Amino acid sequence: MKREGQDVTLIAIASAIRPTMEAVDSLAEEGISVEVIDPRTLKPLDHEAFQTSVAKTGRLVIVDNAHGVCSVGSEIAAVFAEEAFDLLRRSIVRLSAPNIHVPFSPALEKDFYPTKERIIDAVRRLL
Repeated sequence: MKREGQDVTLIAIASAIRPTMEAVDSLAEEGISVEVIDPRTLKPLDHEAFQTSVAKTGRLVIVDNAHGVCSVGSEIAAVFAEEAFDLLRRSIVRLSAPNIHVPFSPALEKDFYPTKERIIDAVRRLL
């Protein structure tokens, strides 16, 4: 648990934690309380911690720099939907890299991964 909150659970995987923490700091200034989980291990995944958090918030956003298909974020969403769907008040939101090749150019790569702004927008959409 990187940060406790009441309104939304946000699971940020690996390097997605930096823009996530920047986003939740901005959201806190608006009075939006976001619980942030950083799963430090991917095997095993702590699904119990995810479920405990969403039982409190009722909302889940998953931020993953990998592609949306066949990623840790998609696995978390799938297992959550199978095992704890009844805890959700809204649909799961996943933010990931688009399903295209990763650009080599730093100028193009800058907006390829989930950004602070996209994370803020996703949380606001859930609320």
